[in-house]
Amino acid sequence: MLSVKDIEVTYPNRVAALLKTNVSFGRGKFVVLLGMSGAGKSTLLRTLNGLVRPTKGDVIVEGRGSIFASGASLRAHRRQTGMVFQQHHLIGRLSALGNVLMGRISAHSTIRSVLPLPRTDRLLALEALGRVGLADRALHRVDQLSGGQQQRVGIARAKAQQPVIMLADEPVASLDPETAIKVLGDLHRICREDGITAVVSLHQVELARQFADHIIGLAQGRVVFEGGPDELGPASLDTIYKASAPRLLEAAE
Repeated sequence: MLSVKDIEVTYPNRVAALLKTNVSFGRGKFVVLLGMSGAGKSTLLRTLNGLVRPTKGDVIVEGRGSIFASGASLRAHRRQTGMVFQQHHLIGRLSALGNVLMGRISAHSTIRSVLPLPRTDRLLALEALGRVGLADRALHRVDQLSGGQQQRVGIARAKAQQPVIMLADEPVASLDPETAIKVLGDLHRICREDGITAVVSLHQVELARQFADHIIGLAQGRVVFEGGPDELGPASLDTIYKASAPRLLEAAE
């Protein structure tokens, strides 16, 4: 459904963030990008919706071709791609409902988006909040919610966009382990129930094993592992994490 072909990313300071990469993401699959900080996970993830423009190569959507073919192609792709950020990117003074409604703006023209959104959009936003267990917090200011609740609002906002692809960049990195499992569980459940293709960057081995259908391991800008959770053994972890692998494997077991 979504694939990257010969992607390379070199930043203006000549740092090679991503070396020649070819990977595909199956329709409806929950794919985890696994690796340490600086491995290239976020760069790869952000090329998938054009937030990072590759130096070489292309991002291809099945049936539509390159997302970079034109400005219209990129905009159409982004309308169908939800994004969940590590730091939430919410507006604290707005209610949870107000933030989730931001996910509906891309469905309207520029002129229409400055007017009050229609009732159907409000119903979609409320339904999305209900899917993450926050229907009773719809009118609460986001800055009065816990970190886990804020990330659930971020997931609901992406869901309200009615995406076919969901990208999540270290969505639980700032949460405690118990909350992280619950929040990632919500994201996984929604994507599974709605048939959404998900690409999620993580550094926690145990979460990748618990939730992923497919794991892509990165190290130093290269894909060094591809396979299912059951294939992620000590040798694979050593390749991804080097000296940290024994400790991470022990924590995952």
